[in-house]
Amino acid sequence: MLLEQAGEFILNKISNELPGNYFYHNADHTRDVYVAVENISRSEGIGGEDLTLLLTAAYYHDSGYLYTLNEHEAESCRIAAEYLPGFGYSPGQIDKICGMIKATRIPQTPHNKLEEILADADLDYLGRDDFFEIGDKFYHERGMSDRNTWNAIQVKFLEEHHYFTQTALNLRNAKKQENLAKVKALIP
Repeated sequence: MLLEQAGEFILNKISNELPGNYFYHNADHTRDVYVAVENISRSEGIGGEDLTLLLTAAYYHDSGYLYTLNEHEAESCRIAAEYLPGFGYSPGQIDKICGMIKATRIPQTPHNKLEEILADADLDYLGRDDFFEIGDKFYHERGMSDRNTWNAIQVKFLEEHHYFTQTALNLRNAKKQENLAKVKALIP
């Protein structure tokens, strides 16, 4: 498996071909999820082939936005199945990667540890200091113009979301609750 080359390929594609109105779902988000996968995986004791598959899934998880807004996870799997064999990935490895990608669909439904890690990495920012900065990118991507409506959506999302891995629970949950309280305070 040629992880570095597979990642460079899809990051270039995302950087050069993604429509300009994707302020959140772009190459920066992909890199952010990749780093979160590295950190969570290390803490959860994941290595070897499993780590390579997870990192590949991080690279490809939102590539479907290149072609569609709806059902982008399925499109991301199609893209992975099309390109990853050229980087030395087997059909079985691609199936695992697609399982991880599908686990990021909201509401998240991971079925194993690797899927839990990618799901947590995808929403890692919810429990970080840059929550509002990143959330603002998503606000603009969705074409929103009413902050009160956006804040109500954020509250509902944060209240319904939960992390799956012990690492994310330990590292991100308290800050996520703090961010939730801050958003609630913004609603008149």
